[in-house]
Amino acid sequence: MAANALEIDAQRLWDSLERSAAIGRFRDVGLRRLALSAEDKEMRDLFVAWARDAGCSVEIDRLGNIFARRPGSDPALPPVAIGSHLDTQICGGRYDGILGVLCGLEVVRTLNDRAIQTKRGIEVICWTNEEGARFSPPMMGSMAFAKVLPLETVLATTDDAGVTVAEALDEIGYAGRAPLGQRAFDAYLELHIEQAPVLDREGCDIGIVVGGYRTQALRLTVKGDTGHAGGTPMAMRRNALVGAGYVIASLNDIGLAYAVDEGRTTTTRIESFPNLPGTYAEQVKLTVDFRHIDPARFDAMRREVDAAIAAAAEKANVEIDVAEGWSWGTELFAADCIELLRTTARELGLPYREMRSQAGHDAYAVATMAPTAMIFTPCHEGISHNVNEAIELARSVPGANLLLNAAVARANR
Repeated sequence: MAANALEIDAQRLWDSLERSAAIGRFRDVGLRRLALSAEDKEMRDLFVAWARDAGCSVEIDRLGNIFARRPGSDPALPPVAIGSHLDTQICGGRYDGILGVLCGLEVVRTLNDRAIQTKRGIEVICWTNEEGARFSPPMMGSMAFAKVLPLETVLATTDDAGVTVAEALDEIGYAGRAPLGQRAFDAYLELHIEQAPVLDREGCDIGIVVGGYRTQALRLTVKGDTGHAGGTPMAMRRNALVGAGYVIASLNDIGLAYAVDEGRTTTTRIESFPNLPGTYAEQVKLTVDFRHIDPARFDAMRREVDAAIAAAAEKANVEIDVAEGWSWGTELFAADCIELLRTTARELGLPYREMRSQAGHDAYAVATMAPTAMIFTPCHEGISHNVNEAIELARSVPGANLLLNAAVARANR
């Protein structure tokens, strides 16, 4: 690090991460902290208390997005925002999203330690329901904030128990009064664990993210007829689960074929009705997604996916309806924010590599309405959305220091 560089308090950051890891602990080493659950409320309450203790004003919008602002010397200027999320997957880890929010809080605390006032404010954001584990789609809070999703549609979205987002927000007391999407940012910076093994395997501690993999989700409804599992002749069956199985296998084969140049395919969710022994399924719903770093290869994948779905329907003698789901990865991060990260890293003497994100992040939504860039830090073997997600503090500190110094530089311009 350069002699005059700012440095976070690494032990304080780690202590904050460990305190977070006690809220919603799952299988001892992981977390289950679903969006708008009691555990999410407990973590939100702790973050708000920490932010207020650090001298921040706190505002909460209608979707429960939390904005904790450390004021700048010129309140008329839009702040530099730092954000991520505190909710987790059902079998989640301790750091996905959480590291980014708590590094943002650590930026504020470090500036307080040194009595440094920035020209622009620093605003730390916790976005609602980034994971999409309870309510779909993912990145719900940030996408609604950026007007990619309509507010009323989001509020009416239900979980598997039929609870709406609006009801869940009311239940935990986070249906805020601030209007949705009415805040301006000078820039938005998000730090996140990589969720892939590149940084870890290369021994590099900082990734400067220049964009994402193009990603498309599809919601498939496979329609057949229910019938007796024993009595119905095979040739007469219209088994929706069989049609779904053909889709799942074919989609995986497509992903394997494109893996040589970074293609990905996934079936993430399956719902079968009536889902009972002795009866085969009349309807199955699937959620699938596919991703590629190259737009032309992505388009080729889409053609193969469409063909595979049609072939599965014919082979299983069923109908398959296809609805477009969420998509992201076509947004480009701001050139000036990327250059800020590059320049700051060089000034600090911090090695980095440039890369694209294979996962979705709130930054994609924010990039549609404010200059945005991302920093990746390593996680062990890229394991994420898994209780065994792990990081090393020493390998996370360089990215946190890059975030701190870049945010201060941007806030003082």
